[in-house]
Amino acid sequence: MNEKQVAKQEIKPWIKNFARFGYMSKGVVYILIGVLSLLAAIGTGGKTTDSTGALESVGSKPYGDILLWIIALGLTGYVVWKIIQAVNDPENNSNEKKSLIRRVFYIVTAVIYSFLTYKAITIAIKDSSSNGGNSQQTISSWLLGQAFGQWIIGAIGIIIIGYGVVELYNGWKEKFTKHFQRSKMNDKEFELGKKAGKLGLIARGIVLGIIGIFFIQTAITAQPEKTKGLDGALSEIASQSYGQILLALVAIGLTLYGVFQIIKGKNRNMVL
Repeated sequence: MNEKQVAKQEIKPWIKNFARFGYMSKGVVYILIGVLSLLAAIGTGGKTTDSTGALESVGSKPYGDILLWIIALGLTGYVVWKIIQAVNDPENNSNEKKSLIRRVFYIVTAVIYSFLTYKAITIAIKDSSSNGGNSQQTISSWLLGQAFGQWIIGAIGIIIIGYGVVELYNGWKEKFTKHFQRSKMNDKEFELGKKAGKLGLIARGIVLGIIGIFFIQTAITAQPEKTKGLDGALSEIASQSYGQILLALVAIGLTLYGVFQIIKGKNRNMVL
């Protein structure tokens, strides 16, 4: 029995269920982002925001702290699953280069959602000391003070754009459907997952592309204020001609991406 087979046997069902809860929690966050942005687009309240802003919106509601703890617990499950994927690489097809890229992506994703989990907890316990400025700009400012900092920021921008293109491609070609446990889904659920995934991934890919451009602008100008995250990307969309219509379309797409994550969590193939 090789190391890979041993690793497969050590994955417990409760961990997979925990991970499914994690995908659903991620979906809830994106639905909140999408709904708030859509309300902003149609002028009935709401705002263009990122994941942190969505969590802060939850925290401001009655019993919001309880909901934040539930979301934090779910995101922890998502982080655990990404770490497991990084270790086991369940989609390994004997291509070592692709396997390495996937493992790095899983680790980066785990780090990002670890910070988001931490943010959910700090908002839940009303830790105002954690509410600093724009985290992307803070990171950019630090990198610009380092050797080759501008090159690193530019590289990050290119990677983000590349990932956005991949999301667009996977959405357009419906590549994500291969991860569904089709035998456990009825036709209506599968069709909803396919449509939500397609539109959601396309919308997310567009937003990631804009975020990547912001990073490249920072690298070229050495101005950290050029670096913006999801909220900045949505605001940029809203500032264009017919911006409110475009923002509404992207907001609907991000909401559908959240729906897709919930369906994906329930039905994802998690064989390791």
